[in-house]
Amino acid sequence: MSSVAVLTQESFNEHRSGLLPEQLGAKDMSPGSEDEGALPTYREAFPPLPEKAASPDGTQEPANAWTKIRPIKSSMITQVFHVPLEERKYKDMNQFGEGDQAKICVDIMYKTGAHLELSMAKDQGLSIMVSGKLEEVMRARKEIVSRLQTQASATVAIPKEHHRFVIGKNGEKLQELELKTATKIQIPRPDDTSNQIKISGTKEGIEKAKHEILLISAEQDKRAVERVTVEKVYHPFITGPFNKVVSDMMQETGARINVPPPSVNKTEIVITGEKEQVAQAVILIKKIYEEKKKNVTTIAVEVKKSQHKYVIGPKGNSLHEILEKTGVSVEIPPTDSSSETVILRGEPDRLGQALTEVYAKANSYTVASVSAPSWLHRFIIGKKGQNLAKITQQMPKVHIEFTEGEDKITLEGPTKDMQQVQSQMEAIVVDLVSRMDYTEITVDPKFHRHLIGKGGANINRIKDQYKVSVRIPPDNEKSNLIRIEGDPQGVIEAKQELLELASRMENERTKDMIIEHRLHRTIIGQKGEKIKEVRDKFPEVIINFPDPTQKSDIVQFRGPRTEVEKCTKFMQKMVAEMVENSFSVSVPVFKQFHKNIIGKGGANIKKIREETNTKIDLPAENSNSEVIVITGKKANCEAARNRVLAIQKELANIIEMEVSISSKLHNSLIGSKGRFVRSIMEECGGVHIHFPTEGSGIDTVTIRGPAEDVDKAKQQLLSLAEEKQTRSHTVELRAKPDYHKFLIGKGGANIRKVRDNTGARIIFPTAEDKDQELITVVGTEESVRDAQKELEGLIKSLENIVEDFMIVDPKHHRHFVSRRGQVLREIAEEYGGVMVSFPRTGTQSDKVTLKGAKDCVEAAKKRMAEIIEDLDAQVTIECVIPQKFHRSIMGPKGSRIQQITRDHNVQIKFPDREDPQATPVPPEPAVQENGEVSGEPKEPADPAAPKKCDVIVLSGRKDRCEAAVEALKALVPVSITVDVSYDLHRYIIGQKGSGIRKMMDEYEVNIQVPAPELQSDTISITGLAANLDRAKAGLLERVKELQADQEDRALRSFKLTISVDPKYHPKIIGRKGAVITQIRTEHDVNIQFPDKNDDNQDQITITGYERNAEAARDSILQIVGELEEMVSEDITLDHRVHARIIGGRGKGIRKIMDEFKVDLRFPQSGAADPNCVTVTGRPENVDEAIDHLLNLEEEYMGDVGDDESPTYMKPRGGTAADEPRGPSKGFVVRDAPWTAGPSDQAPDMSSSEEFPSFGSHVAPKSSSPWGPKRF
Repeated sequence: MSSVAVLTQESFNEHRSGLLPEQLGAKDMSPGSEDEGALPTYREAFPPLPEKAASPDGTQEPANAWTKIRPIKSSMITQVFHVPLEERKYKDMNQFGEGDQAKICVDIMYKTGAHLELSMAKDQGLSIMVSGKLEEVMRARKEIVSRLQTQASATVAIPKEHHRFVIGKNGEKLQELELKTATKIQIPRPDDTSNQIKISGTKEGIEKAKHEILLISAEQDKRAVERVTVEKVYHPFITGPFNKVVSDMMQETGARINVPPPSVNKTEIVITGEKEQVAQAVILIKKIYEEKKKNVTTIAVEVKKSQHKYVIGPKGNSLHEILEKTGVSVEIPPTDSSSETVILRGEPDRLGQALTEVYAKANSYTVASVSAPSWLHRFIIGKKGQNLAKITQQMPKVHIEFTEGEDKITLEGPTKDMQQVQSQMEAIVVDLVSRMDYTEITVDPKFHRHLIGKGGANINRIKDQYKVSVRIPPDNEKSNLIRIEGDPQGVIEAKQELLELASRMENERTKDMIIEHRLHRTIIGQKGEKIKEVRDKFPEVIINFPDPTQKSDIVQFRGPRTEVEKCTKFMQKMVAEMVENSFSVSVPVFKQFHKNIIGKGGANIKKIREETNTKIDLPAENSNSEVIVITGKKANCEAARNRVLAIQKELANIIEMEVSISSKLHNSLIGSKGRFVRSIMEECGGVHIHFPTEGSGIDTVTIRGPAEDVDKAKQQLLSLAEEKQTRSHTVELRAKPDYHKFLIGKGGANIRKVRDNTGARIIFPTAEDKDQELITVVGTEESVRDAQKELEGLIKSLENIVEDFMIVDPKHHRHFVSRRGQVLREIAEEYGGVMVSFPRTGTQSDKVTLKGAKDCVEAAKKRMAEIIEDLDAQVTIECVIPQKFHRSIMGPKGSRIQQITRDHNVQIKFPDREDPQATPVPPEPAVQENGEVSGEPKEPADPAAPKKCDVIVLSGRKDRCEAAVEALKALVPVSITVDVSYDLHRYIIGQKGSGIRKMMDEYEVNIQVPAPELQSDTISITGLAANLDRAKAGLLERVKELQADQEDRALRSFKLTISVDPKYHPKIIGRKGAVITQIRTEHDVNIQFPDKNDDNQDQITITGYERNAEAARDSILQIVGELEEMVSEDITLDHRVHARIIGGRGKGIRKIMDEFKVDLRFPQSGAADPNCVTVTGRPENVDEAIDHLLNLEEEYMGDVGDDESPTYMKPRGGTAADEPRGPSKGFVVRDAPWTAGPSDQAPDMSSSEEFPSFGSHVAPKSSSPWGPKRF
């Protein structure tokens, strides 16, 4: 008969929900069934928990229901690695957390993604806690071992054929092994006969790697493999001291015995070899194990944690020594454990001796301390540890530790050496205290780098000079304390000098100024000349320009505060002038107008340049560009552009005509290098003749230019084409370039005469032609022959050099030779290079010699006679104009006076300017030539006589001088006044005077606005009479515009205030101000909302035109009306679905709000009701939005239920289980554990033995239906 356990049906159903479908195949028991065979067994209903994931022998346990349920593990793990002191790569105790060690840790974190935390143990070992994913932690561990631990190496020999099993598929096994043991494993190449595998890493890692490799080899070895499970505590007896026992066993049996190292927590000892050898080795091992297990006992003693390392000894040698002497194994707790209990395991009679050895080892080292101020520590250590090295070399086993911030030094070492080391250290401390001192000064960190100097120049000089040590804190400390240590007198002097430097720097200022990089070279100047002038002017200011390769705009000024301010203001002014003068504007002008803009001899372009004070660059003649670039001040560039465009406009009667000429004749019409067509263009007023591309077969030739010139060019082209087609003939002549001008004649008179007489075309070389002597004659054979004959006669006569003379009064000589012989050069150029020689200065000769071609000499004589006649008829006239108008008359760079000089062919001399501050000089007495004073008194000056500084002297022909005087007087400016209301003056002046400058430039007048304190309504205009009317009209027009603007501003300043509940303000403003911006733009008004601190938080102010303000008000009130119609409803939404509804960056909630035209408010963190969501909007929209939200909740809650682990709660919805039913008989199972006994009584659920609690201690019991205890 079997007893049964009673469970409720609900609890069993919930239990079964975690089982797999195949386990649910048994039929459910109906309440009234009495068929015991259909009852599930206890093991089926309650499958046991697995004891381990895998059995020790590596075989997998039979799967059950629990093993098939995947455990949930955390993806993040934390492991702690310990690096002993002797294996640390970086042992600088004074720089823990700094230096290379810290940098390496940061680099490891960056590479692996793991998080590292370092801590220093008392034994100076390094503990590293690594957190992260398993892969990251393993990679970080490997990096830590390779980069922070000293590396050792070892070799292990396994059969060559086993190497591939160590490597694994695609090297995966080898990588896993390296990662697991944190070592570098080098396996010989297949072509290498060696069977030695080299392992590099830490001692612990090498042991693990060797063990793993030998395991792999043993598994692959075809010989016998035996695994013997021996408790870990007995391994030291099997290996023996210094591995002697296991080595003897391997030598005796010939088998290979692999005992896991102490760091590997495995109990298996693997023996490989021949079967007999393995069996023999197993017997020996089991014999030792059984013997020790039977005979050994344990004792536990307390040893200070700090003394454990002395018991262990270097590389565990002390433990081996104790084991060798006494046969007792000593177990030390791990370094990361806080336990101080040391366990001794061995035979009872040997434990006493072992205990004595343990205490002897523990007490073989003592700890002492020496008092020493912390600031003296580095002097005790010495440079690069020289002072300490002397002590440590004598006593190498003594460890000396300096702790930063503590006034003591800790000594640790053998007891016998400690007394001597302590006395030496105390002597050093006493000596240093007697002859060393220190002080601290406070200096702002921003001056620290200046105290240090470039490359440490300043601080090194102070250190060397005063024999002190100066510690300036690094920038990352943000400390203002500077510490000076050394000789007392040197400390005082160094302190004084550093404070003086700091004081000087506090008055020093560094200022950065942004100057466009393109201007730097201009400011510096050629060979640094310009910047040298600035530096000479401000010698105390250091000016640093950025490196040219950096393309930086920042220029740094450093020096005394006042000087830096002055220097930066000066540079700002200089840069402003440069920027102002570097404004550039491009003006497209038809290419054919460029010559007209240049003018004869560059007169037009020169005049524009001088009057506008600009630089004008025209494209090269051979360039296809039509753009003229004007550079200078912006206003001047605009004026120059207008002048250039005006010239083009005057010439704008340009027409374009197409002429059909056979393409076969195009090359002959163009001529060599375009000579023929260029001569036609020049002769016809600079028209532009465009021939189609060679080889295109197009006959159309385009002529563009003024109508008359185009017709003329067309006729010449057609005529030339006809001549070329019928009887074209060409002849080339040669003549010196000096003769060309004479052959052409003034205004082309000579060459036109030859052309009219013969009908031939004569082409002279241009300045670009290489052969400047070649003259080409084109036409019919007869006309060319006649023209050639006539030209050859002219050239021959020019080559017939003659010498002639003429009489010129010496008083006129200076006119010809002055200005470096300008007049003579003009005569030579115009008349075939005639040489004119005047007698030397000082001789009274009036004979002037002329040498050259006969015709040229005669023409030159005639011209010189005309000049002499003008000189003889020359008179001098004085024109009195007050000096204050002279500059205005001269014009920009004297342009106006030069124009009058050219127009009237007169000389004009202005008087020297009178110095208004000069004191009048009393008249000197008249002196005769022999030095005697004349007795006749000098007549007093006429008070009505004009001042010398007002008299302008004109020289030339009388009629021309009189005309020039009239022209000068016409340039004298006059003044008029215009009544303008004082309120408008500032608008007329404009921002920084831009408005008034523009008017003055436009009308070429000077406009004076009275000072503000005068509050005058009168504006004065001064300028030429011709310009005054235009300027006055322009000023009055500007006044009308300003008055209209004033009226408009008054209309726009209408204000309207409306009262709106502040809760509606955010909706009126809209998201990122979208709604209010639209209202402002649509109605052209300004809308101001109240500030936070305003009393009237409901007042909205609208400013603009009255009708616009009212329209904007209506728009706002309409929005408010819509908002007031809205309702708010609170609904309950499970807080777990809130994030899903809101979506990434609020996309989901924005979509719902836009779709249903509602506003949603989710509860904030910590709200009383985390499930309450508020929906605001129109009633119909709110209802639709709520329905949508509830649907989303239902959908998302299904996902939430799937994601969460099953919770045994009563279902929310009604089920059949809720219906009334009779008393349940429970759930019945067979073969329950408690039925094993003779009693049929059900188990006592209150008994801790029957139903033990997890983790509690239970007294041992011989047998239990629950199986053996495992806790």
